[in-house]
Amino acid sequence: MRDEYLSRWLRRADRDLQVAENELHTVTGDVVTEAVCFHAQQAVEKYLKAYLVSRQVKFTRTHNLELLQKQCSDSDPDFSILELTRLSFYAVEVRYPDELNEPSLADATASVGLARHVKLLVQRKLAAIENT
Repeated sequence: MRDEYLSRWLRRADRDLQVAENELHTVTGDVVTEAVCFHAQQAVEKYLKAYLVSRQVKFTRTHNLELLQKQCSDSDPDFSILELTRLSFYAVEVRYPDELNEPSLADATASVGLARHVKLLVQRKLAAIENT
């Protein structure tokens, strides 16, 4: 049986991913790319934190995906292959109105793809933990 605290982390991550996906596929065609990238980053952050919760690893309140990735990799080296550097940028920088911070549609699409990949990785790892 999955711990309720872990389930809440996963639900929050899923909701962030859902928001990113919904905006990416908006029917108006006017995609708010910074919102897509921000929510994709938030989803990845929460998926990594959920994995850490499942392993009973304490973590600080941070948006730093590389730090969270390192903590996850300490428990499972499969996390070390993720390339999260660009996604970390979207936690804060993209929220400021700097021309250089506006992600392209390709950036937004890639961010959602990475968030989906992290979700699947975490789901596989959690399933393996639950089956042991």
